[in-house]
Amino acid sequence: MKLLQTAVHEIETAAELEKIINENENVMVCCGRMGPMCIPVYDVMEELEEERTNVKFYSMAFDSPEAGIIRNAPMCSSFMGLPFTVYYKNGKMVKATTSIQNRKQITDILDEHLS
Repeated sequence: MKLLQTAVHEIETAAELEKIINENENVMVCCGRMGPMCIPVYDVMEELEEERTNVKFYSMAFDSPEAGIIRNAPMCSSFMGLPFTVYYKNGKMVKATTSIQNRKQITDILDEHLS
């Protein structure tokens, strides 16, 4: 059951997330809600999905118990604001950000960590 109304594919379980990050070299996951800090990030991800075919883009509902895999990740331990956006390279979390991010901030991270 989708909890987020976005065009970005939604991950529903921690097992699904593990499978995705292990089967794809570059993965970006925005873990949030349908709030004012999260929606702009989903919008950028929708645009980038067409441009960055080497990266898989996903959303995950922050309040789902399954999202604990992201909420409790060491890179996210000090985060306060939503969304938690995490970047995986070859199955490992290589970068994480908190709160709203604009297109340039996101593309800079993709260029640095997932190219």
